[in-house]
Amino acid sequence: MNRILLLLVATTLSFATTQAQCDLFFSEYAEGSGNNKYLEIFNPTNAAIDLTTYAFPSVSNAPTVIGQHEYWNTFTVGATIPAGGIYIVAHGSADPSIVALANQTHNFLSNGDDGYKLAFGTELSHVIVDAIGDFQGDPGSGWAVAGTTNGTQNHTLVRKPTITQGNPDW
Repeated sequence: MNRILLLLVATTLSFATTQAQCDLFFSEYAEGSGNNKYLEIFNPTNAAIDLTTYAFPSVSNAPTVIGQHEYWNTFTVGATIPAGGIYIVAHGSADPSIVALANQTHNFLSNGDDGYKLAFGTELSHVIVDAIGDFQGDPGSGWAVAGTTNGTQNHTLVRKPTITQGNPDW
């Protein structure tokens, strides 16, 4: 009986963790002129999501250790994304119209060649749930997107409305 109960608890926790890891994703990415840069994260669920257990780790150009983040960027304490809502992380010196919509500022956003990921967990134990770029090396000026060379440089990327979850494999 104890084994069955333990198995049931483990299965429930595993499902809850897997479900949480698929809840959020990058819905928009902008790398514009100057500091006009932002990341938009979407919550497609019917419940608010606390960002305490999420982060947006990054690398600047090429990672120090191939495949690993250089910076563990956390969300503002107490941050949540409402059901069906978005959370915007913008460069603090972006155009005032962008900053006015931002939930948080981060002054180290990409020039098109920095990788960002959305992670669930802690810095030492996490799962990547979505990605913009990768942590494998310097792509040059940017990554190719939908056949566009350097598509992450000087462009705004918007996910198709049919996308319902992130993709950790850029």
